[in-house]
Formats: sequence, C-alpha cells, structure tokens
Amino acid sequence: MYYLSQAPHDFFLLTLPGHPPGHAGKVGTLPWGDNVHEAPAQQLARMEFDCVLYQSRAAFEEDRLQLLTPAQRALPALYLEHDPPQQHPTNTRHWASEVDGVHLVHCTPFNALMWDSGAAPVSVIDHGIKLPEGVRYAGDRAEGIVVVNNLRKRGRRLGLDVFEQVRSKVPLALVGMDSTSVGGLGEVPNLELAGVMARYRFFFNPIRYTSLGLSVLEAMGIGMPVVALATTELPSVIANGVNGCIDTRLDRLVEVMHELLRDPALARRWGDAAQRTVRERFGIERFAADWDRVLTQVVNEKQGVSA
Repeated sequence: MYYLSQAPHDFFLLTLPGHPPGHAGKVGTLPWGDNVHEAPAQQLARMEFDCVLYQSRAAFEEDRLQLLTPAQRALPALYLEHDPPQQHPTNTRHWASEVDGVHLVHCTPFNALMWDSGAAPVSVIDHGIKLPEGVRYAGDRAEGIVVVNNLRKRGRRLGLDVFEQVRSKVPLALVGMDSTSVGGLGEVPNLELAGVMARYRFFFNPIRYTSLGLSVLEAMGIGMPVVALATTELPSVIANGVNGCIDTRLDRLVEVMHELLRDPALARRWGDAAQRTVRERFGIERFAADWDRVLTQVVNEKQGVSA
C-alpha cells in the first residue's frame, strides 16, 4: 500500500474502531504521504470517491456488501490480486471476475497466466519499489539471508523444508514474523530491513509458489545477488550468472551459495547487475505511472469518457 500510494492520487484507507489488522489505516513507521487518508467505517456512507480498490477476498466479499452503500458499490472497481491461485494452480476462477465491471489487476505476468480471470478486463502492473536513501550492499557477513513471514505456519508452499535442508549445509539467517520459532532472528521493521540485508553475502528465496516477493526486489535494489528456486515469476527476473542464480535443484543452489561465500567479488558483480535489473524494470516512477494510467482508464471507461 505504501508503494501504491506513490501514484498521484488520494487514497482513503477503510478503518474500523480499534484499528484491527486489515483495517488499521496509517499506522506503523512508514512515511505515509499527505495523499493517504483514513476513512472510518462509520463515516464511509457520507464520503465520495471516484473508484474503489479491493486488495483481499474479505474486503471484496464482506466489506463491499456490508460497509459500502449501493452507490459506492456501483463505482468503478478494481481488484488488485497479490498472489497466484491457492487452490488449483490453473483451474481456479477468480471470485472478483464473477461480478460485472470489476477490473482485475495482477502484480505479475505469472499471476495473470495462472488465474482464470473469466471475461473480466485484466491489467498487469509489475511491482515498483522505493528504497531508503543511503543503503548499499556490503556483503561483509559470510552468510545468506532469508526473509519470510510466518514460515513455520506457512510450511511447504513458502519453503520451510527447503530452508531447513539448505541451512544444514550453508550458513543462513532468517528474519520475519515468528521466525524465532524456527531458529530465526525475529521481525525487522520495514524501514530497517534493507540495512539489515545489506550486511549478508546473498539473498536466498526458498519459496516454491507465490507471486514475486517484494523482499527479493528490495534486496536486488540495494545491489545484492539472489539465489532462488526457479519458480513463478523469478525466471523472468533472475539471469543465471548475471544477477544471481535460480534452479530447481537444491544441490546446485547450495554449490552456488558456497561459491558466493568464497568469492565476494563475484557476489558484488552479480549484485550490481541485480540493482540494474530493478532500476530498469521495477522503478517506483514506472510503477506510479502505470497505476495512474490504469486508474484513470477504469474511471473514464465507467463514466463514458474517451481516452
């Protein structure tokens, strides 16, 4: 949401009393801009918007029906899908496609490929990232780092077994929510994560099935090489021997990790290339411009305004 708010529009975050997760509003340490506002549920019916953006199934199937007025439900609507299908990987119809007029936005081409989006209009907007100023890869710690939230609970899909197998052969640190339950270092605040990652020699992504993790791109953005499973969107991002290494063979990934531990200069060359990849494909300016274009298009089409 913080990255999305870099688009040149005003965003109103639906909040509930007590600011529970999912309806918390402008909380935490992120430097929210003046274009981000809170929309308390008890005031929502009196507020006016140009469109409605949904980012979760609960928001679409519950909040949309329980909290929005009929007039607000009739506004131009977009659904931002962050993940690939969690049920069948190819034969799952997206629930938002069952409602006429909802524009689906996928954050990776892989997601768009795997979801059955029915007849819904679809856009793909690649991630964009904005990194803290002054953080640069150092790689002075001869270890790899893994960033996954709630890895113990999320299990095989997020690669718990992969992480444990590789950790038995390569020094790896794990950070993220509840990471201490599997021998990790705990959660790191968003604004501190890049600085923590920068000390480690490489970033390892053990995830079998997901979209494209922002932490991968944030690591690349500070000039860090990535070692990962060759799954989901990563084959279009990582070029072997250029900005990192991807493979489906864990023994090959372990070999590459040992090579990076032995050769800091190689890690830096790959990291420099990784940073160029992020600047060219995942820059925040491109991301904000893409969202501006899609939001404007969806609102104009609903209002019958030609582009």
